Amino acid sequence: MTSAHPAPHSPAPRRRVFLMRHGSVTYFDANGKPVLPESVPLNELGRTQASAAGSAFASDNVRFDKVIVSGLPRTVETARRVLAASGQDIAIETWPQLEEIRGGRLSRIADADLKDAFTGVFEGVVDPHKRFLGGESAGELMDRVHPAIARLRADSSWDTALLVLHGGVNVAILSLALTGQRLFLGNLAQTAGCINALDVGSAEHDWVVRFVNYTPPQPLQVAARATTMEELFRQYQTSRQR
Repeated sequence: MTSAHPAPHSPAPRRRVFLMRHGSVTYFDANGKPVLPESVPLNELGRTQASAAGSAFASDNVRFDKVIVSGLPRTVETARRVLAASGQDIAIETWPQLEEIRGGRLSRIADADLKDAFTGVFEGVVDPHKRFLGGESAGELMDRVHPAIARLRADSSWDTALLVLHGGVNVAILSLALTGQRLFLGNLAQTAGCINALDVGSAEHDWVVRFVNYTPPQPLQVAARATTMEELFRQYQTSRQR
Protein backbone atom coordinates (compact mmCIF):
# COMPACT_ATOMS: atom_id res chain seq x y z
CA MET A 1 0.00 0.00 0.00
CA THR A 2 1.45 3.31 -1.03
CA SER A 3 0.90 6.61 0.76
CA ALA A 4 -0.69 9.39 -1.23
CA HIS A 5 1.71 12.22 -0.56
CA PRO A 6 1.23 15.30 -2.72
CA ALA A 7 3.94 15.96 -5.26
CA PRO A 8 6.43 18.57 -4.07
CA HIS A 9 5.60 22.05 -5.28
CA SER A 10 7.88 23.30 -8.02
CA PRO A 11 8.41 27.06 -7.99
CA ALA A 12 7.34 28.90 -11.10
CA PRO A 13 10.28 29.39 -13.46
CA ARG A 14 11.38 32.99 -13.54
CA ARG A 15 13.92 34.91 -15.54
CA ARG A 16 16.31 37.51 -14.15
CA VAL A 17 16.43 41.19 -15.10
CA PHE A 18 19.40 43.19 -13.88
CA LEU A 19 18.25 46.80 -14.10
CA MET A 20 20.99 49.43 -13.88
CA ARG A 21 21.07 53.18 -13.84
CA HIS A 22 23.84 54.66 -15.96
CA GLY A 23 26.98 55.91 -14.26
CA SER A 24 27.45 59.43 -12.98
CA VAL A 25 27.45 62.35 -15.42
CA THR A 26 27.90 66.09 -15.08
CA TYR A 27 24.63 67.78 -16.07
CA PHE A 28 25.70 71.32 -15.10
CA ASP A 29 29.04 73.06 -15.46
CA ALA A 30 30.73 74.98 -12.65
CA ASN A 31 28.54 78.01 -13.40
CA GLY A 32 25.31 76.02 -13.25
CA LYS A 33 24.83 76.07 -17.03
CA PRO A 34 23.02 72.93 -18.27
CA VAL A 35 24.80 70.44 -20.51
CA LEU A 36 22.62 68.87 -23.19
CA PRO A 37 21.23 65.68 -21.58
CA GLU A 38 21.05 64.03 -25.03
CA SER A 39 24.83 64.08 -25.38
CA VAL A 40 26.35 64.19 -21.89
CA PRO A 41 29.00 61.44 -21.34
CA LEU A 42 30.01 59.66 -18.16
CA ASN A 43 32.37 61.56 -15.92
CA GLU A 44 35.33 59.95 -14.14
CA LEU A 45 33.17 58.72 -11.27
CA GLY A 46 30.63 57.32 -13.72
CA ARG A 47 33.29 55.34 -15.54
CA THR A 48 34.48 53.90 -12.22
CA GLN A 49 30.91 52.98 -11.26
CA ALA A 50 30.27 51.21 -14.56
CA SER A 51 33.47 49.19 -14.34
CA ALA A 52 32.74 48.30 -10.71
CA ALA A 53 29.31 46.98 -11.72
CA GLY A 54 30.93 44.86 -14.41
CA SER A 55 33.39 43.45 -11.89
CA ALA A 56 30.50 42.60 -9.55
CA PHE A 57 28.78 40.64 -12.31
CA ALA A 58 32.06 38.90 -13.17
CA SER A 59 32.66 37.86 -9.57
CA ASP A 60 29.39 35.89 -9.61
CA ASN A 61 29.91 34.69 -13.18
CA VAL A 62 26.72 36.40 -14.39
CA ARG A 63 26.26 36.02 -18.15
CA PHE A 64 23.75 38.08 -20.11
CA ASP A 65 21.60 36.82 -22.98
CA LYS A 66 20.30 40.30 -23.83
CA VAL A 67 21.58 43.82 -23.16
CA ILE A 68 19.30 46.82 -23.68
CA VAL A 69 20.05 50.56 -23.43
CA SER A 70 17.98 53.65 -24.18
CA GLY A 71 20.45 54.85 -26.80
CA LEU A 72 21.47 58.00 -24.92
CA PRO A 73 25.29 58.07 -24.73
CA ARG A 74 25.46 57.69 -20.96
CA THR A 75 23.61 54.36 -21.10
CA VAL A 76 25.62 53.07 -24.05
CA GLU A 77 28.96 53.93 -22.41
CA THR A 78 27.88 52.35 -19.12
CA ALA A 79 26.79 49.13 -20.82
CA ARG A 80 30.02 48.89 -22.79
CA ARG A 81 32.10 49.30 -19.65
CA VAL A 82 30.00 46.74 -17.77
CA LEU A 83 30.47 44.21 -20.57
CA ALA A 84 34.19 44.90 -20.83
CA ALA A 85 34.72 44.50 -17.08
CA SER A 86 32.65 41.30 -16.98
CA GLY A 87 34.43 39.82 -20.00
CA GLN A 88 31.41 39.59 -22.27
CA ASP A 89 30.97 40.36 -25.95
CA ILE A 90 27.28 40.72 -26.74
CA ALA A 91 25.33 43.01 -29.06
CA ILE A 92 23.72 45.99 -27.35
CA GLU A 93 20.12 46.74 -28.33
CA THR A 94 18.78 50.29 -28.37
CA TRP A 95 15.20 50.86 -27.23
CA PRO A 96 14.39 54.61 -27.48
CA GLN A 97 11.10 54.09 -25.61
CA LEU A 98 13.24 53.70 -22.50
CA GLU A 99 14.86 57.14 -22.67
CA GLU A 100 14.75 59.21 -19.50
CA ILE A 101 11.72 61.28 -18.53
CA ARG A 102 11.89 64.38 -20.70
CA GLY A 103 12.12 67.82 -19.18
CA GLY A 104 11.03 71.13 -20.65
CA ARG A 105 12.97 74.38 -20.86
CA LEU A 106 14.41 75.40 -17.52
CA SER A 107 14.37 79.08 -18.48
CA ARG A 108 10.57 79.00 -18.64
CA ILE A 109 10.16 77.83 -15.04
CA ALA A 110 9.52 80.57 -12.48
CA ASP A 111 11.88 80.75 -9.51
CA ALA A 112 9.04 79.94 -7.11
CA ASP A 113 8.24 76.73 -9.02
CA LEU A 114 11.79 75.60 -9.63
CA LYS A 115 12.32 73.23 -6.70
CA ASP A 116 9.02 71.43 -7.29
CA ALA A 117 9.81 71.15 -11.00
CA PHE A 118 13.07 69.39 -10.15
CA THR A 119 11.99 67.17 -7.26
CA GLY A 120 8.19 66.84 -7.37
CA VAL A 121 8.14 63.80 -9.65
CA PHE A 122 10.42 61.98 -7.20
CA GLU A 123 8.46 62.48 -4.00
CA GLY A 124 6.10 59.80 -2.70
CA VAL A 125 3.27 58.35 -4.77
CA VAL A 126 3.25 60.73 -7.71
CA ASP A 127 0.17 62.10 -9.46
CA PRO A 128 0.46 60.77 -13.03
CA HIS A 129 -0.21 64.29 -14.32
CA LYS A 130 2.81 65.68 -12.45
CA ARG A 131 5.36 67.04 -14.91
CA PHE A 132 9.14 66.87 -14.73
CA LEU A 133 10.82 70.24 -15.30
CA GLY A 134 7.72 71.41 -17.15
CA GLY A 135 8.05 68.60 -19.70
CA GLU A 136 6.84 65.01 -19.72
CA SER A 137 4.50 63.79 -16.99
CA ALA A 138 4.96 60.69 -14.85
CA GLY A 139 1.94 59.16 -16.59
CA GLU A 140 3.35 59.83 -20.05
CA LEU A 141 6.61 58.20 -19.00
CA MET A 142 4.81 55.09 -17.76
CA ASP A 143 2.73 54.93 -20.95
CA ARG A 144 5.86 54.44 -23.05
CA VAL A 145 7.93 52.40 -20.57
CA HIS A 146 5.33 49.81 -19.55
CA PRO A 147 4.65 48.55 -23.13
CA ALA A 148 8.39 48.22 -23.70
CA ILE A 149 8.69 46.04 -20.60
CA ALA A 150 5.74 43.95 -21.79
CA ARG A 151 7.57 43.49 -25.10
CA LEU A 152 10.69 42.35 -23.26
CA ARG A 153 8.68 39.84 -21.23
CA ALA A 154 7.02 38.48 -24.37
CA ASP A 155 10.43 37.64 -25.85
CA SER A 156 11.23 34.07 -24.79
CA SER A 157 14.77 34.10 -26.20
CA TRP A 158 16.51 35.23 -23.00
CA ASP A 159 16.98 34.05 -19.43
CA THR A 160 19.17 36.85 -18.01
CA ALA A 161 18.88 40.40 -19.30
CA LEU A 162 20.81 43.57 -18.50
CA LEU A 163 18.95 46.86 -18.88
CA VAL A 164 21.06 50.02 -18.52
CA LEU A 165 18.64 52.89 -18.26
CA HIS A 166 17.84 56.01 -16.22
CA GLY A 167 16.65 57.02 -12.76
CA GLY A 168 13.10 57.95 -13.74
CA VAL A 169 12.69 55.02 -16.11
CA ASN A 170 13.96 52.61 -13.47
CA VAL A 171 11.47 54.01 -10.97
CA ALA A 172 8.67 53.37 -13.47
CA ILE A 173 9.81 49.76 -13.90
CA LEU A 174 10.35 49.12 -10.19
CA SER A 175 6.98 50.67 -9.34
CA LEU A 176 5.28 48.35 -11.83
CA ALA A 177 7.10 45.34 -10.39
CA LEU A 178 6.24 46.25 -6.80
CA THR A 179 2.58 47.18 -7.30
CA GLY A 180 1.45 45.62 -10.58
CA GLN A 181 -0.28 48.91 -11.28
CA ARG A 182 0.18 52.18 -13.15
CA LEU A 183 1.73 53.84 -10.12
CA PHE A 184 4.90 55.90 -9.86
CA LEU A 185 6.69 55.56 -6.51
CA GLY A 186 8.93 58.58 -6.80
CA ASN A 187 11.00 58.05 -3.66
CA LEU A 188 12.67 54.84 -4.87
CA ALA A 189 16.30 55.94 -4.88
CA GLN A 190 18.41 55.17 -7.94
CA THR A 191 22.02 56.11 -7.33
CA ALA A 192 24.22 56.54 -10.40
CA GLY A 193 25.66 53.19 -11.44
CA CYS A 194 23.31 51.21 -9.22
CA ILE A 195 22.06 47.67 -9.88
CA ASN A 196 18.55 46.32 -9.19
CA ALA A 197 17.58 42.67 -9.57
CA LEU A 198 14.08 41.60 -10.57
CA ASP A 199 12.78 38.12 -11.36
CA VAL A 200 9.84 37.85 -13.71
CA GLY A 201 7.54 34.93 -14.44
CA SER A 202 5.03 34.25 -17.17
CA ALA A 203 1.97 35.64 -15.36
CA GLU A 204 1.40 39.39 -15.72
CA HIS A 205 1.88 40.19 -12.04
CA ASP A 206 4.60 37.61 -11.37
CA TRP A 207 7.43 39.89 -10.30
CA VAL A 208 9.92 39.32 -7.49
CA VAL A 209 12.10 42.27 -6.52
CA ARG A 210 15.34 40.76 -5.19
CA PHE A 211 17.24 43.93 -4.34
CA VAL A 212 17.19 47.62 -5.17
CA ASN A 213 19.82 50.35 -5.57
CA TYR A 214 22.92 48.25 -4.94
CA THR A 215 26.01 50.34 -5.69
CA PRO A 216 29.18 48.24 -5.98
CA PRO A 217 31.75 51.00 -5.27
CA GLN A 218 29.95 52.13 -2.07
CA PRO A 219 27.29 49.56 -1.17
CA LEU A 220 26.38 51.12 2.20
CA GLN A 221 26.03 54.63 0.71
CA VAL A 222 27.01 56.12 4.06
CA ALA A 223 27.52 59.63 2.67
CA ALA A 224 24.26 59.76 0.72
CA ARG A 225 21.44 61.83 2.17
CA ALA A 226 20.19 64.01 -0.70
CA THR A 227 18.48 62.64 -3.79
CA THR A 228 19.88 63.02 -7.29
CA MET A 229 17.33 65.68 -8.20
CA GLU A 230 17.95 67.61 -4.99
CA GLU A 231 21.64 67.73 -5.87
CA LEU A 232 20.89 68.82 -9.45
CA PHE A 233 18.53 71.52 -8.19
CA ARG A 234 21.31 72.83 -5.92
CA GLN A 235 23.75 72.90 -8.84
CA TYR A 236 21.33 74.71 -11.14
CA GLN A 237 20.48 77.31 -8.51
CA THR A 238 23.92 78.84 -8.92
CA SER A 239 23.05 79.99 -12.45
CA ARG A 240 19.75 81.49 -11.34
CA GLN A 241 21.49 83.47 -8.62
CA ARG A 242 23.95 85.15 -10.98
